[in-house]
Amino acid sequence: MLVHDDTPSSDWLLVGSRSNLKLGMSDENVSIAEEPRAEKRESEMLFGFWYPALRSTGVRGSRLAKAMLLGIPLVVGRDAEGRPFALRDVCPHRGMPLSYGRNDGATVECSYHGWRFDAHSGQCREIPSLTPDSKLKVERIFVGCFPAEERDGYIWVYIPEAGDRDPHPGRAPELPVFSRNYRITHLSAELPCGVDLGIMGLMDPAHGPFVHQSWWWRSRRSIHEKEKRFEPIPFGFRMAAHTPSKNSAPYRLLRMYGDSITTTIDFVLPNLRLEQIRCGTAWFSSRATVTPITADRCRIDFCAAWNVFPWMPFIVPIFRLFAKQFLRQDQQVMIQQSETAPYRPNLMLVDDADRQARWYLQLKAALQKSRATGEPMQHPMSGPVTLRWRS
Repeated sequence: MLVHDDTPSSDWLLVGSRSNLKLGMSDENVSIAEEPRAEKRESEMLFGFWYPALRSTGVRGSRLAKAMLLGIPLVVGRDAEGRPFALRDVCPHRGMPLSYGRNDGATVECSYHGWRFDAHSGQCREIPSLTPDSKLKVERIFVGCFPAEERDGYIWVYIPEAGDRDPHPGRAPELPVFSRNYRITHLSAELPCGVDLGIMGLMDPAHGPFVHQSWWWRSRRSIHEKEKRFEPIPFGFRMAAHTPSKNSAPYRLLRMYGDSITTTIDFVLPNLRLEQIRCGTAWFSSRATVTPITADRCRIDFCAAWNVFPWMPFIVPIFRLFAKQFLRQDQQVMIQQSETAPYRPNLMLVDDADRQARWYLQLKAALQKSRATGEPMQHPMSGPVTLRWRS
């Protein structure tokens, strides 16, 4: 839960889950975390959004697959036409996971007593044990169902807010691409932390020279001062188009195209980080999401598409090799950081380097307040801001 004091000098207050992060009154450059109340552990997770449940390749034919989003167990499958569906993985009869059952392309049958449910509406279609004179109205029995769509090699599932019986979620997020022909790849890593810590790690600009040290990315000697301009966008903020960092070898490779190189980075609630790098007609587009699985576990899903270096052999496996190392380094840091979770350490957000983390927390607060009051969401950024840090 986030609360805000209307006085201009105040900071925002986050009561987190396992992260134990709580921003309180402090000086304008340092926010000191305090210990949260235990009952607020699940307040980090935002409902009413699309989340990637699992890769498309994990659901083939009539197979049923398990997934977990925001603490909700799901069974995911495809109908006879290949369209994805998602149901709550709990039969309302005796609580048997429906994922152990059978999918005939129209209904999901529970393996325990054969109850069948419509794959898209969750409505009960048959209870085999009933006799012809039974007065039970089978059509009034439902298992929870969720909108599902397939995009960019993922099956996305919309998790509505509590009490929303008729959600209209719009389309699931789609990775921006800028030509008809391109390569695409996907990576993921599970993190032993709440979604807030995962997202703040995703947008943290200062850890690169320490966590991602390598000949092809960063080193301690590469640290220098940076200045970036940010601007508000709906439900998020944007690092305006700029020349990429000079201390990153992958960006330097694009110079061979001869045009100026620019990169733009967006963060959008609940969990989307989008980066687009352009160099003339060459482009690279990536999306990273941090999805809450439970209150103290989340998952990074990374998807990237590009049309650069089409002549290079084995470009996809080469990219995956380096990207896996990069993602593994972030994962290892989160694993190590989780060792202190039982001791409820105080945490800090400092200066401009942590300003994006503050904005993320403030955006969540503004959204939650808007939903609670019905008033328009007030963006925490009043206009463009220039930040400076060293990395």
